[in-house]
Amino acid sequence: MTGKLTTHVLDTARGRPAAGVAIELWKVSGPGERTRVAVAHTNADGRTATPLLEGESCIPGVYELVFAIGPYFADFSAASSPPFLDSVPVRFRIADASAHYHVPLLASPWAYSTYRGS
Repeated sequence: MTGKLTTHVLDTARGRPAAGVAIELWKVSGPGERTRVAVAHTNADGRTATPLLEGESCIPGVYELVFAIGPYFADFSAASSPPFLDSVPVRFRIADASAHYHVPLLASPWAYSTYRGS
């Protein structure tokens, strides 16, 4: 099995996938030390077109997904002005480089949650 990291974003306020959300993936190597390893945008299904990590690039360590949710919600009248949430960081660990890690973001203009999906 080849390891990979995937994500998707759901707009829980409107009950549908969040298209056009910018996502950055960072590798965390120490306190205050990060290296950006991927940049993507969600498609109409709220997913990235390809895994953010896959195969040899999927190595154990600490990573951080940063979702630019503020600009997404700024486009809708349901959002506060300025938006309450801006960038949502999710820090997690990949322990098994051969496993599939799926880290979704469920977001509204005022709250978010995440979990390890399948």
